[in-house]
Amino acid sequence: MSHGLLFFYLLAMFLDIALPGPCDPEDLLDGVIFGAKYLGSTQLQSEKNPSTNARMAQAQEAVDRIKAPEGESQPMTGVDLFISTQRIKVLSADTQEAMMDHALQMISYIADIGSIVVLMARRKPASRKSADSTASSAAPPKKCWMICHVFSSEDAQIIAQAIGQAFGVAYQQFLYANGIKASDLRPGEYSDYLGTQELYNGDLVHFSRSENIREVCISKKPGEILGVAIVESGWGSILPTVVVANLLHGGPAERSGELSIGDRIMSVNGTSLVGLPIATCQSIIRDLKNLSIIKLSIVHCPPVTSAIIKRPDPKYQLGFSVEDGIICSLMRGGIAERGGIRVGHRIIEINGQSVVATPHEKIIQILSSAVGEIHLKTMPTSTYRLLTGLDQPVFL
Repeated sequence: MSHGLLFFYLLAMFLDIALPGPCDPEDLLDGVIFGAKYLGSTQLQSEKNPSTNARMAQAQEAVDRIKAPEGESQPMTGVDLFISTQRIKVLSADTQEAMMDHALQMISYIADIGSIVVLMARRKPASRKSADSTASSAAPPKKCWMICHVFSSEDAQIIAQAIGQAFGVAYQQFLYANGIKASDLRPGEYSDYLGTQELYNGDLVHFSRSENIREVCISKKPGEILGVAIVESGWGSILPTVVVANLLHGGPAERSGELSIGDRIMSVNGTSLVGLPIATCQSIIRDLKNLSIIKLSIVHCPPVTSAIIKRPDPKYQLGFSVEDGIICSLMRGGIAERGGIRVGHRIIEINGQSVVATPHEKIIQILSSAVGEIHLKTMPTSTYRLLTGLDQPVFL
């Protein structure tokens, strides 16, 4: 695949060679059709790589926008949903004319909420050529637009599963096109290999050292903000809490000398932040404004995270997806997760080679051919964008 997501999704196909789902994989090559009622579409502005929870909230927001108020009739149109390994189309049930047509790789999220299906697709960005001609040094957009199509069907869950299966079959075709056959892995071979591989997690070693765990006390004037910008640690982190991404120059946190970029905040004045959504953590820190003494429990961490993926042969796929250098998804239990990879991080180095300015296609090429011990350095994308001036920090 020359652009968009590289489907490093292993799914269950690499555990037992079977592709789970409601459809015959051969049928998905040509396309299958499900009947549904089209309720409407809406556009939402989104972070380029939102968390799963954020995407589910966006799907619910789309439903809330489209559904008629209680007591009113819901406008709807009978449609056929055409699903294949190449495209997803919405066809008029009466005329079979295409109402919508999306390439599969443009689909970002599929949600089934009861009898409702929400299909979320990225809007195509302006071409790089035209963008470069107007502002060659312009930073990439912080936000992107998502088109959300809302459908009603008794087969909502099956439709969502069929689309997920289409991604798996498309990936299998990608393997074949690159000379790798799923049959090269005997049943259970991938599982057997995982069983022999040690779990590498730099965080686990780091967090186990008592000298890295600190209780700090920061003094400030009542009404003064603490002066920190925080981001999520990334899905896959052994300590799912917020990370210090920036410090306000001259602010209480910087003046104290107790905090550094990369530090994980475990609790604030006795309130644990571990496992809480980023918005909740931000709210807790904002509420400290009128206090004069702030007690923090932190783990001192460098801003860059190390990961080591052990891959003896290219037939063992990595188990994560990358888009523009950002890790977008991760297979549970795969060699990438075992190596310490986490979602939402920007890849900084691969085997000692900086890839900060490397084109997407080149990063994919490096990852696809890498074998042995693959050493990666990553950092939360939000931290990377703040440190490089692509985003402006919001200090709390």
